[in-house]
Amino acid sequence: MIIKSLAIMAITGLMVASLTTAAWAAPPKYKMTTKIPANVITPDTMETSIGTLKFNDGFPTEETAQKVWDNLDFIRAVEVMIMTTPAASLSGFRKGIRDFGPDNETMIYWNGRLDPRGLLLTGNTTVIYGFMWVDLKDGPMVMETPPNVLGIVDDFWFRYLCDFGNAGDDKGKGGKYLLLPPDYKGDIPEGYIVKQSKTYGHWLAIRGFMTDFKAEPIVKNMKDHFRLYPLGDAPKEVNWVDLNGKFINTLHASNGEFFAEVNKVVQEEPNSAFSPEILGMLASIGIEKGKPFAPDARMKKILDDAANVGNATQRVIQWNARDKSFAAYPGSKTWEPGFAGGSHEFMRNGVRLINERERFHFYATGITPAMVKPPVGAGSQYLEGLRDSQGRRFDGSKTYKLHILPDVPAANFWDVTIYDMQTRSLLQTDQAFPGVTSKDKAVIQNADGSFDIYFSPEKPEGKVNWLQTIPGRSWHVLWRIYGPTQVWYDQKWKISEIELVK
Repeated sequence: MIIKSLAIMAITGLMVASLTTAAWAAPPKYKMTTKIPANVITPDTMETSIGTLKFNDGFPTEETAQKVWDNLDFIRAVEVMIMTTPAASLSGFRKGIRDFGPDNETMIYWNGRLDPRGLLLTGNTTVIYGFMWVDLKDGPMVMETPPNVLGIVDDFWFRYLCDFGNAGDDKGKGGKYLLLPPDYKGDIPEGYIVKQSKTYGHWLAIRGFMTDFKAEPIVKNMKDHFRLYPLGDAPKEVNWVDLNGKFINTLHASNGEFFAEVNKVVQEEPNSAFSPEILGMLASIGIEKGKPFAPDARMKKILDDAANVGNATQRVIQWNARDKSFAAYPGSKTWEPGFAGGSHEFMRNGVRLINERERFHFYATGITPAMVKPPVGAGSQYLEGLRDSQGRRFDGSKTYKLHILPDVPAANFWDVTIYDMQTRSLLQTDQAFPGVTSKDKAVIQNADGSFDIYFSPEKPEGKVNWLQTIPGRSWHVLWRIYGPTQVWYDQKWKISEIELVK
């Protein structure tokens, strides 16, 4: 009986051990043998989201190893897409500029209002735009700037370098800036506003504000004063290329070509310009400085798949934010802030807001503190209108209405612009300038000082402010307020929700 009982106990013990260690055989007893916690043991078979994984006493089988490497390459490629969207965005923008001329020489601009034939992320129909690519590989460049403009210079990883003009160190009077490359160690002459960058490549944007939509004075001011030339050379006028009414594509790719765009940035810029961790992630998928980016058939398939998932992830982060603090006002279903987190570096309490940064760069361009926390009565603020008052996406076949209350707290003006959901660029309809702005003398104002804007495929009857939509297509809007006063920041005045008209 004793022998039988011991046998039963042994069998029971083996069954329990088998269950608790998931088929892991405990080692025999030796002098140094201890009890191994169950939570550190790798079972011989694991059922996971990527399939069945098999091990021999913790050693992966060849099939499992390949499966895991494929998955690791995939998830790193998706994360790379999220982390490097800023660089891809500028790579795409540079390509658009280079279609019209070489770096350091070509300023593309619109001699008038931007129309939907220009594919630019959330472009504005109320300002004069100019864009240029500045390259410092051959040494420092002098930038002479016009008075009374808003200008930005961002580096190739889409980080802020400086403002010029009204928000810059020249205080809107115009000035001489000296742009230094990352490796410059020479003498710095006096008489310049000096800015040293971490990268060689730079995106330059300049905006001028029209009166009565008259472009000529603004363009003349820019052309008369803007110069870009190497340090030590005589001042040189750049080549101004008018894109008014022309097509241009500045958008980055959303498919596997995305990774080739980022590779260009990695190859051209010093490793010291960016995070070693992200450079390490890039290297793990074949993007490494000094080495060709040539994915084989296996890796190309993974990158194409990752680009699809990455694109989907970008769109979910942008259009379906799970952080409910994204609402511009408590309870708002329509409006979300343009710069979430309140920092042009997307920092909060020492933490980088990765999703918020990706969200901005997927949607828009231009990094500057002047768009986040401008002085009261100056600069600009932005709200994204993504849904109607019930939280539903906008349907291009239906009619919606935005009621703008009287006494908008704008020292300068306000603007509502409609955009395509796919391209995040101006919606391409029959309207040349798909926006409504208080700068327009033709804007219809109600007797009490308020404004109404209708969004629909066909213009409603009567004299109304109307933005055309496309049946079967979604859309969204941006609310811009220029020169917001303290009333805006105190939220004593709020932009109304966009309502479905039944």
